[in-house]
This record gives sequence, C-alpha cells and structure tokens, in this order.
Amino acid sequence: MDTIWTRPDRGSRGPVPQHSRAEIVAAAVVLADAGGLSAVSMRAVASALSTGAGSLYRYLSSRDDLLDLMSDAVLAELPLDRPLTGDWLEDLVAVARDQLILYRRHPWLTEAARRQGALGPRAVDYFERCMAIMAPLPSAPSTKMETMAVLTGVVSLFAQPVPSNPPPGDPAAAEQQRVAAAHLFSLVDPQSHPHLTAAFTDAAQSPPAADLFERTVRSVLRGLLTP
Repeated sequence: MDTIWTRPDRGSRGPVPQHSRAEIVAAAVVLADAGGLSAVSMRAVASALSTGAGSLYRYLSSRDDLLDLMSDAVLAELPLDRPLTGDWLEDLVAVARDQLILYRRHPWLTEAARRQGALGPRAVDYFERCMAIMAPLPSAPSTKMETMAVLTGVVSLFAQPVPSNPPPGDPAAAEQQRVAAAHLFSLVDPQSHPHLTAAFTDAAQSPPAADLFERTVRSVLRGLLTP
C-alpha cells in the first residue's frame, strides 16, 4: 500500500531541501493547536516556515499526507513505555487516561480521528501496546480491535470542551457547571417533577461521584472484554 511512510522523505529532483519532514509537521501541529485542522493548509505551513507552498510538494504529495504525518507524530507523546501492572483493566484505563490528555492537548485530533487516513508507525506502536495488555484475555482478536476503536470513541467524546465535562482543576468551567445546575434546579417543581427533585436532593447529600470518564471507560471495557 502506498502511503507517506513508504515513500522517500523528499523527491529526488529539485534544489537541496531547506526543511525536513519533521520540521514541516511540527509547524503544522502548531497551526492546528491554535486554529484546528482548517488552519492547516500547504500555504499556511509554508508561510510559517518562510518558504513557498510549492516547495512543500517536494516532501509531500498532498495535504492528506501532511494530516497523516501530524496525527501519527503527536502519538509519540503517549507514554507507551510505562511498566505494566499486570492488571489488564487498570493498564487499559491508564492508556485511555493518557489518550484523553493527548486529545485535550491537541483538540484537532478528534476531527483527525474521523478521517480515513493511513496508519503510521506510532499508531502501530499504540495498537501493539493495547494488544499486549489484552493478551491474557480469551476474547477474539477482532473483539480486541473493536475495543480499541470504541475506546478511542469514548476518549473523543470526553475530549470535547463542554460545560458538563470541565477539565480537572478548571475553576471557571466548574463555576459554569454550578450555575447551569442552579438554573435547572430553579425550574424544577416538586409536584410536577418528583424524580428530578429526588435526584437533586440525593446529589446534594451524597459525596462527589468518581470521575465519570474513568467510570465510563471501566464499564465499556468490562462489557466488551469479559463474559
């Protein structure tokens, strides 16, 4: 299969290269972090590198090549060499938590994950890590692959910057959530909404629930991988 990783780093013709693929990808990631994937064009990346857009085609055949390289490059930030505990559930939860941090650091990854792009070497390393964790489980290989896809979907959902999912330690987001809850409570009538009233009363008297992301990941993994 012809992908950006099976081709030479640059064409054999033309002037001596001014930049490496790694420099081009790094510039594109900076643009995407600031403005999303829509901010990443060959012209914009070339401008960030103080060169012409045409020169980038000596390294890449299309913008899709660049997006594939970007998506794979940031996966290098995942700590895939962390020692495993031997508990498959805890180890997969740790992978999911690291992936969530990565997606929040690079919000454009959620959109990039929906592309039918080519997988790169770091993506393969990620899959190998997950398969190694799941190796002791009797589930079929196809089930384990499906589990990785579902896990990425859950991470993408929780990576969205919505008021109901404030990042840990973000006081502004937490206050926004509190105000929204107070507004909802003001609309609740105990006679017409007895179930909501009971839920609000119970929530006020109960200790804080465990992290929703971790609870969701654990439930999904148990449902997919255990009998």
